[in-house]
Amino acid sequence: MDWDHFRVFLAVARGGQLSAAARRLGVNHTTVARRLDALEAELGSALFERRPTGCVLTEAGERLIPLAERIEIETRAALAAVSSGETEVTGTVRVGAPDGLGNSFLARELGLFAAQHPGITVELVPLPVKFSVSRREADLVIELSRPTTGRLVATRLVDYSLGVYASKDYLADHGQPASLDDLAGHRLVTGIDDYTFSSALDYATTLQVYSKRLYRCAGATSQFEAIRAGAGIGVLHDFMTLDAEGLVRVLPDISFSRTYWLVGHPGATSIAAIAACRRYLVETFRRQRRHFLPFGPPKVSTSPE
Repeated sequence: MDWDHFRVFLAVARGGQLSAAARRLGVNHTTVARRLDALEAELGSALFERRPTGCVLTEAGERLIPLAERIEIETRAALAAVSSGETEVTGTVRVGAPDGLGNSFLARELGLFAAQHPGITVELVPLPVKFSVSRREADLVIELSRPTTGRLVATRLVDYSLGVYASKDYLADHGQPASLDDLAGHRLVTGIDDYTFSSALDYATTLQVYSKRLYRCAGATSQFEAIRAGAGIGVLHDFMTLDAEGLVRVLPDISFSRTYWLVGHPGATSIAAIAACRRYLVETFRRQRRHFLPFGPPKVSTSPE
C-alpha cells in the first residue's frame, strides 16, 4: 500500500477540501483526487462524502485517521533517522502557542533554540486560537489546560500569574481605583467572547461585574497594547509587563493564576527535531519559573474551575 495515498488522505482530512490538500502537498487537484480514489478502491470503502462545500469524513474515514497518523509519524521518524545519522538534527518543528506567550516570550526563546540547532526549521505560530496536534496544525502546542481526550502527551510547564494594570497616563487622567467598586467609573479592556478559545481565559469577568464600560480586543497582545496606550484598565500577564514602561499594577490584591501545558502526539517523541524542541521548552520553562510568577503566588487566586 502506497504511503503517498495516506499522505493525501490526511491532507484532505485536515484541509477539508481537495484543493486545500493540493496546495499543502504542492501537487494539482487531479493528483489528489486520483490518489484518494486509489486508496478508497484499495480499502473497498468510501473515506469521504465529497460535497460542493468540501469533503466530510465517513465513518470509515474516521476509523482510518489514527492508523494514518501512526504511519505518518513513523515515516517521519524513519526519514529523520536515516538522513541524520551521526550528524546534526534536522527537520521542521511547528509550535503553536497563545499569542501573549508566543509574542513576548517564545519568539525570543525559540530563536535561541533555532540558533543552537541550525538544521532545524522552527515555525512559531502565536495566535489566540485552539490548535490541533492530531490534525497536524502544530507538532507541539502550549495550552492553558490539560487535554482530557485523545491520544496526547501533556507536560505541565509552569504556573503563571496575571494582575490588573493601567497606564500611568490613563491613571493621571482618570484616577487610580482603590477597590473593585471604584471600577464603576473606568473603562475596562477585555477579550471578545467569540474569540476566547479556552475557559481558562475567563478572568476578565471578575472585573466586568463592576463596570459596563468596555473596550474589547481579541488576544492578549492587543489587550496589552490597548492598556499600555491608555485605553482603559484590564488584566495582563505579569510576565508580559516586566520590561514595559508606563504600566502600573493596580488593585494588587486581585490576581489570577493559570498553568501552561505542553501537548504533543505520543508518537512524535521518536522524531529527533520534535524531541529536541520539546526538551528545550521543558527545560527553559523550568529554569525561568520565577519569570512567570514575578510577584510570588497570587494572593487571591481565581481559577477557571
